[in-house]
Amino acid sequence: MRGRDGLGIAVLGLALLGAAPAAVDRFDTVVIDAGHGGDDHGAEGPSGLLEKDLVLDVARRLRRQLESDGLRVVMTRDRDVYVPLQERADTANQAHGDLFLSIHANAAPSRAARGIETFFVSLEASDESAERLASRENAAFGREGAPGHADDPVAAILGDLVSTEHLVESDEFARLAHRELAAIDPAPVRGVKQAPFHVLMGVQMAASLVEIGFITNPKEERALATPARQQEIANALAAAVREFRRRWDARRGLARTPPSGGAAATRAGSGG
Repeated sequence: MRGRDGLGIAVLGLALLGAAPAAVDRFDTVVIDAGHGGDDHGAEGPSGLLEKDLVLDVARRLRRQLESDGLRVVMTRDRDVYVPLQERADTANQAHGDLFLSIHANAAPSRAARGIETFFVSLEASDESAERLASRENAAFGREGAPGHADDPVAAILGDLVSTEHLVESDEFARLAHRELAAIDPAPVRGVKQAPFHVLMGVQMAASLVEIGFITNPKEERALATPARQQEIANALAAAVREFRRRWDARRGLARTPPSGGAAATRAGSGG
């Protein structure tokens, strides 16, 4: 009997040794969504700078930064094409992303409007300007971006997504992104806001939308058109992702060495 018991223990031990370790929920995938594209030009500046081109340039620069940090980066579009709302969400969800970052440029009737805004999703906008902006961005998707009726089951599903655990992390990243971007151009501080952006509602991960400046402001348009400013924005967003990654892993008990030099060093770097 002892021999059989010993054999059983040995077999069990070998089985345990051969068992696959539990998957570690480490932060490793970022989905970058360059807004608009193709026939959807987005906003246009006084000198003709198109939002769809500007945000794609910034998205590509950000991708290079994050990939150099060892992260997997998935782009919802990497060329000048129109990508439907559902396809953007499907791309993000199928990639099992840890963070969804949608990049846009702002517009306003007044050419004096300027500054950077960051958003995370809510069924109710935080103020009238946020509501107008969400309506404009949602309208770019046509009927896809139209709000659902109160008794629409799709609207109910979107409401469930907004109330998930990802909401807290979305808020956290939006504030990190705003902090880093404000260091580039601290005035005016337009703040972190909430709005019903449908491109954020369909993704099952932390999600934020960043308006990198007012393309309709002549001075901001000139700055945004330069590779130097585009790189500054990409560097700032990369710094926010690094800090969010550090916090994500720390909450899950995964130690991570802080990036050397910090955000200021990142902004000073090149990568255009």
